[in-house]
Amino acid sequence: MKRLVLAWMVLSAMAPGLAAQSAEDEEAVRQVVVDLFEHMKQGDADAMAALMHEDVRLVTTAVRDDVPVSRVVGVDGWLQNVGNSERELDEQIHDVEVRVSDGLAMVWTAYDLYVDGLHSHCGVDLFDLVLTADGWKIIGIADTRSNEGCRG
Repeated sequence: MKRLVLAWMVLSAMAPGLAAQSAEDEEAVRQVVVDLFEHMKQGDADAMAALMHEDVRLVTTAVRDDVPVSRVVGVDGWLQNVGNSERELDEQIHDVEVRVSDGLAMVWTAYDLYVDGLHSHCGVDLFDLVLTADGWKIIGIADTRSNEGCRG
């Protein structure tokens, strides 16, 4: 019984520090995604690329003619399009959910995309991140695309 009480006391003393670290990690992970879309809005593809792991993968899904489709899209092509676009791409996220465990994190968020101020589409983004020596890096991006149920 004494061991149980002692173990509980030690864990209780450690819990505030663990919770603070988790909150710090969650905020850092969330900030990577916020920064990604801020850089996209500014057309800064180099700054976007700096937030990504070298092995990043992008997958997009949609429903066409009532048939679900998915495809892997080259991140380099996406970044090039952002960097060369004369249009403002403003992806606004909401209902953000962040999960962190050790060096692995996930961000699930709804979004609405505006092109030059006009609503284009909405959906859900899923980001997988890993903790590296340089901080949190995006290693996977997946999204859905729809014109139904959008905020915009």
